[in-house]
Amino acid sequence: MMQGSGVDEMESYIQVVTTTDKKEDAERIATCLLEKRLAACVQIAGPITSLYPWKGNMERTQEWQCWIKSKEFLYKEIEKAIKSVHPYEVPEIVAMPIVAGSREYLEWLESEVT
Repeated sequence: MMQGSGVDEMESYIQVVTTTDKKEDAERIATCLLEKRLAACVQIAGPITSLYPWKGNMERTQEWQCWIKSKEFLYKEIEKAIKSVHPYEVPEIVAMPIVAGSREYLEWLESEVT
């Protein structure tokens, strides 16, 4: 625990990433997560180029990334919410721990999610 910060241990915060091929879908995902208070912030970046094998073909797609800041214990709810609005059959949904951050930012993150 960060002394005097009022926030949980650092490993309790995560950044979740998902991608989609339309900016509108990325905005829909962000809005869904923010309205449910599952995320404090969602940054949308793109377009990026993704290359990957899919059903026997090599795909090359322009995509938009959502970078989602939240708490680790909310991951399953975040995944469920993303899947409920995501257009892909198998969307990328991966989470990484936030290993360090400014006390002020983490306090803000703490106050914005359920």
